Amino acid sequence: MKTAITFFNIFIFGLIMSTASFADETNANAGSAYIVAYFEVNPKSSQIAVKLLKQLSLQSIKENGNQRFEVLQQVDRPDHFVVLEAWSSQEALTSHQNSMSINNFKENLKPHLRSTYDERPHTALEVGPVSPNQKNKNDLYAITHVDIVPTLKEQGVTLVKNLTKVSRGDSGQTRYEALTQNSRPNHMTILEIWSSKASNDAHQISEHKKEFRTSLSTMSGSLYDERFYKLLQ
Repeated sequence: MKTAITFFNIFIFGLIMSTASFADETNANAGSAYIVAYFEVNPKSSQIAVKLLKQLSLQSIKENGNQRFEVLQQVDRPDHFVVLEAWSSQEALTSHQNSMSINNFKENLKPHLRSTYDERPHTALEVGPVSPNQKNKNDLYAITHVDIVPTLKEQGVTLVKNLTKVSRGDSGQTRYEALTQNSRPNHMTILEIWSSKASNDAHQISEHKKEFRTSLSTMSGSLYDERFYKLLQ
């Protein structure tokens, strides 16, 4: 245990030094409200879910306060989906959640679900400016759920924030940000967009990503959960 803690301290110090050239940027969208929603459908219903998601996206991006609305399909499990939402305020998000578009979507989706529609509100942990719905269908999305043991939450937050800052300098990266779940502040979500699989592969074997995973293993409350998605709309 002593060796692991020492390695962690060295890693944190190294990351802090390596990010010294970055401006100590404030989160440009700290007031924004975020949703990361997961759901699974019956395998034969995948195309129905795709159609419903595309309709929802087209309607949602027109709503007041919407900053981003991305609907994703898991690369290796086409019956698994994610919805990524960014709203300018909690009020804008609440208005959307009460809208006909999202409620009709959920009602039409319900017969096809294998489990519940798992909707998780988040706040910004380490984010940059939110580009309004600028999308490239060839991009590879990576979403990682990070679960930190509660007594080590602050160390975990520092670890995630530093990885996010350093990784923004990696080649082929178009977005790298970290969010915190509102109801469980020791649970974080890392959202990444890569221009190609090759750029993500290079990131995976970079020293900062390998050191992050090694340090995370000493404080994580669950197995490492990273999943890859393609953009539907």
